[in-house]
Amino acid sequence: MKKIFFVFLVLLLFFIGYKIVFKNNDDKLLGKSSLIIDKKIDETHINEIKRIIGNGSKYNNKIAFFIDMKIPSGKNRFFVYDLVNNKIIDQGLVAHGSGSETGTKGKLQFSNVPNSLSTSLGKYSIGNHYNGKFGKAYKMYGLDKTNSNAFIRDIVFHYYFDVPYEEQKGYICNSYGCPMVNKKYFARMAKIIDNSESDILMSIYY
Repeated sequence: MKKIFFVFLVLLLFFIGYKIVFKNNDDKLLGKSSLIIDKKIDETHINEIKRIIGNGSKYNNKIAFFIDMKIPSGKNRFFVYDLVNNKIIDQGLVAHGSGSETGTKGKLQFSNVPNSLSTSLGKYSIGNHYNGKFGKAYKMYGLDKTNSNAFIRDIVFHYYFDVPYEEQKGYICNSYGCPMVNKKYFARMAKIIDNSESDILMSIYY
Protein backbone atom coordinates (compact mmCIF):
# COMPACT_ATOMS: atom_id res chain seq x y z
CA MET A 1 0.00 0.00 0.00
CA LYS A 2 2.86 2.37 0.87
CA LYS A 3 4.58 1.57 -2.44
CA ILE A 4 1.41 2.37 -4.37
CA PHE A 5 1.01 5.66 -2.50
CA PHE A 6 4.66 6.53 -3.14
CA VAL A 7 4.35 5.82 -6.87
CA PHE A 8 1.16 7.89 -7.03
CA LEU A 9 2.87 10.79 -5.24
CA VAL A 10 5.86 10.68 -7.63
CA LEU A 11 3.58 10.66 -10.67
CA LEU A 12 1.55 13.57 -9.27
CA LEU A 13 4.66 15.67 -8.64
CA PHE A 14 5.98 14.86 -12.12
CA PHE A 15 2.69 15.91 -13.72
CA ILE A 16 2.61 19.22 -11.81
CA GLY A 17 6.22 19.96 -12.70
CA TYR A 18 5.56 19.15 -16.35
CA LYS A 19 2.62 21.57 -16.50
CA ILE A 20 4.59 24.39 -14.87
CA VAL A 21 7.65 24.02 -17.09
CA PHE A 22 5.77 23.78 -20.35
CA LYS A 23 3.34 26.57 -19.45
CA ASN A 24 6.28 28.90 -18.77
CA ASN A 25 7.95 27.91 -22.00
CA ASP A 26 4.78 28.54 -23.96
CA ASP A 27 4.45 31.98 -22.40
CA LYS A 28 8.03 32.84 -23.34
CA LEU A 29 7.52 31.69 -26.91
CA LEU A 30 4.43 33.85 -27.24
CA GLY A 31 6.09 36.83 -25.62
CA LYS A 32 3.50 36.83 -22.84
CA SER A 33 3.93 38.54 -19.50
CA SER A 34 1.82 38.40 -16.37
CA LEU A 35 2.07 42.20 -16.31
CA ILE A 36 0.04 42.60 -19.48
CA ILE A 37 -3.26 42.26 -17.67
CA ASP A 38 -2.17 44.97 -15.22
CA LYS A 39 -1.51 47.62 -17.86
CA LYS A 40 -4.31 49.60 -19.48
CA ILE A 41 -4.52 52.05 -22.34
CA ASP A 42 -6.84 55.02 -22.00
CA GLU A 43 -9.85 54.48 -24.26
CA THR A 44 -9.47 58.03 -25.56
CA HIS A 45 -6.25 57.10 -27.36
CA ILE A 46 -7.69 53.84 -28.67
CA ASN A 47 -10.77 55.63 -30.02
CA GLU A 48 -8.61 58.28 -31.70
CA ILE A 49 -6.70 55.58 -33.56
CA LYS A 50 -9.91 53.81 -34.57
CA ARG A 51 -11.35 57.12 -35.79
CA ILE A 52 -8.35 57.73 -38.05
CA ILE A 53 -8.51 54.20 -39.41
CA GLY A 54 -12.24 54.47 -40.07
CA ASN A 55 -13.46 52.12 -42.76
CA GLY A 56 -10.60 52.75 -45.14
CA SER A 57 -7.71 50.49 -46.07
CA LYS A 58 -4.90 53.03 -45.73
CA TYR A 59 -4.04 51.93 -42.19
CA ASN A 60 -3.97 48.57 -40.43
CA ASN A 61 -7.33 48.10 -38.65
CA LYS A 62 -6.25 45.12 -36.57
CA ILE A 63 -3.06 46.21 -34.79
CA ALA A 64 -1.79 49.51 -33.38
CA PHE A 65 1.16 50.56 -31.20
CA PHE A 66 0.76 52.72 -28.08
CA ILE A 67 3.49 54.33 -25.96
CA ASP A 68 2.54 55.76 -22.57
CA MET A 69 5.20 58.30 -21.58
CA LYS A 70 3.76 58.65 -18.08
CA ILE A 71 5.22 55.24 -17.29
CA PRO A 72 8.92 55.36 -16.26
CA SER A 73 11.33 54.26 -18.98
CA GLY A 74 12.48 51.30 -16.90
CA LYS A 75 9.01 49.77 -17.10
CA ASN A 76 7.12 48.33 -20.05
CA ARG A 77 5.34 51.20 -21.78
CA PHE A 78 5.37 50.18 -25.46
CA PHE A 79 2.16 48.25 -26.11
CA VAL A 80 0.96 46.24 -29.09
CA TYR A 81 -2.81 46.48 -29.12
CA ASP A 82 -5.30 44.14 -30.77
CA LEU A 83 -7.94 46.53 -32.12
CA VAL A 84 -10.34 43.69 -32.94
CA ASN A 85 -10.36 41.95 -29.55
CA ASN A 86 -9.50 45.11 -27.61
CA LYS A 87 -6.54 43.82 -25.63
CA ILE A 88 -2.80 44.24 -25.21
CA ILE A 89 -0.95 41.36 -26.83
CA ASP A 90 2.68 42.39 -26.28
CA GLN A 91 4.70 44.99 -24.41
CA GLY A 92 8.25 46.16 -23.96
CA LEU A 93 10.63 48.92 -22.93
CA VAL A 94 11.10 52.02 -25.07
CA ALA A 95 13.42 55.00 -24.66
CA HIS A 96 12.43 58.65 -24.96
CA GLY A 97 14.49 61.57 -26.26
CA SER A 98 17.24 63.06 -24.10
CA GLY A 99 15.74 66.49 -24.81
CA SER A 100 12.59 65.40 -22.99
CA GLU A 101 14.42 65.29 -19.66
CA THR A 102 13.52 68.15 -17.32
CA GLY A 103 15.82 67.41 -14.40
CA THR A 104 12.79 66.56 -12.31
CA LYS A 105 12.29 62.86 -11.65
CA GLY A 106 9.18 61.51 -13.35
CA LYS A 107 8.50 64.71 -15.31
CA LEU A 108 9.08 64.97 -19.06
CA GLN A 109 8.75 67.69 -21.67
CA PHE A 110 8.07 67.27 -25.38
CA SER A 111 8.90 69.17 -28.54
CA ASN A 112 8.35 69.12 -32.29
CA VAL A 113 11.29 71.46 -32.94
CA PRO A 114 14.21 70.18 -35.04
CA ASN A 115 17.42 69.45 -33.09
CA SER A 116 15.53 69.49 -29.77
CA LEU A 117 16.36 65.79 -29.26
CA SER A 118 12.92 65.52 -27.67
CA THR A 119 10.14 63.02 -28.08
CA SER A 120 7.11 64.40 -29.90
CA LEU A 121 3.66 63.41 -28.73
CA GLY A 122 0.96 62.47 -31.20
CA LYS A 123 -0.09 59.86 -33.69
CA TYR A 124 2.30 58.48 -36.27
CA SER A 125 2.11 56.35 -39.38
CA ILE A 126 4.93 53.80 -39.66
CA GLY A 127 6.39 53.74 -43.15
CA ASN A 128 8.96 51.69 -45.02
CA HIS A 129 12.12 50.35 -43.47
CA TYR A 130 15.69 51.16 -44.44
CA ASN A 131 19.17 50.29 -43.20
CA GLY A 132 20.86 53.14 -41.35
CA LYS A 133 23.47 53.65 -38.66
CA PHE A 134 21.29 51.75 -36.18
CA GLY A 135 20.62 48.89 -38.59
CA LYS A 136 17.08 48.25 -39.72
CA ALA A 137 14.74 51.13 -38.94
CA TYR A 138 11.30 52.37 -39.97
CA LYS A 139 10.45 55.86 -41.18
CA MET A 140 7.75 57.64 -39.21
CA TYR A 141 5.29 60.30 -40.33
CA GLY A 142 3.62 62.60 -37.81
CA LEU A 143 -0.13 63.00 -38.21
CA ASP A 144 -0.62 65.82 -35.69
CA LYS A 145 0.62 69.40 -35.22
CA THR A 146 2.64 68.18 -32.24
CA ASN A 147 4.71 65.78 -34.36
CA SER A 148 4.43 67.20 -37.88
CA ASN A 149 8.23 67.54 -38.17
CA ALA A 150 8.91 63.88 -37.40
CA PHE A 151 10.09 63.02 -40.91
CA ILE A 152 12.41 66.02 -41.37
CA ARG A 153 13.76 65.45 -37.83
CA ASP A 154 14.68 61.88 -38.82
CA ILE A 155 12.47 60.47 -36.09
CA VAL A 156 12.38 56.74 -36.81
CA PHE A 157 11.50 53.52 -35.04
CA HIS A 158 14.68 51.56 -34.38
CA TYR A 159 16.54 49.36 -31.92
CA TYR A 160 19.65 50.02 -29.87
CA PHE A 161 21.86 47.58 -28.00
CA ASP A 162 21.87 49.57 -24.75
CA VAL A 163 18.09 49.30 -24.34
CA PRO A 164 17.47 46.36 -21.96
CA TYR A 165 14.95 43.65 -22.70
CA GLU A 166 13.61 43.17 -19.17
CA GLU A 167 12.08 45.77 -16.89
CA GLN A 168 14.51 47.68 -14.67
CA LYS A 169 14.30 49.29 -11.24
CA GLY A 170 15.64 52.59 -12.53
CA TYR A 171 15.61 54.39 -15.85
CA ILE A 172 17.07 53.29 -19.18
CA CYS A 173 19.13 55.16 -21.78
CA ASN A 174 17.73 58.00 -23.88
CA SER A 175 17.41 58.41 -27.64
CA TYR A 176 17.69 61.51 -29.84
CA GLY A 177 13.89 61.71 -29.94
CA CYS A 178 13.12 58.36 -31.57
CA PRO A 179 11.07 55.55 -30.02
CA MET A 180 14.03 53.22 -29.46
CA VAL A 181 13.65 49.63 -28.23
CA ASN A 182 15.63 46.49 -27.49
CA LYS A 183 16.83 44.49 -30.51
CA LYS A 184 14.96 41.35 -29.46
CA TYR A 185 11.72 43.25 -28.96
CA PHE A 186 12.29 45.17 -32.20
CA ALA A 187 12.49 41.86 -34.10
CA ARG A 188 8.96 41.00 -32.95
CA MET A 189 7.67 44.43 -33.90
CA ALA A 190 9.42 44.27 -37.28
CA LYS A 191 7.69 40.98 -38.02
CA ILE A 192 4.30 42.58 -37.34
CA ILE A 193 5.11 45.65 -39.45
CA ASP A 194 6.58 43.69 -42.36
CA ASN A 195 3.62 41.31 -42.47
CA SER A 196 1.11 44.15 -42.49
CA GLU A 197 -0.46 45.00 -45.85
CA SER A 198 -1.16 48.57 -44.70
CA ASP A 199 0.66 51.08 -42.50
CA ILE A 200 0.46 50.59 -38.74
CA LEU A 201 -0.36 53.57 -36.52
CA MET A 202 1.55 54.46 -33.38
CA SER A 203 0.27 56.78 -30.65
CA ILE A 204 2.70 58.39 -28.22
CA TYR A 205 0.97 60.15 -25.35
CA TYR A 206 1.61 61.55 -21.87
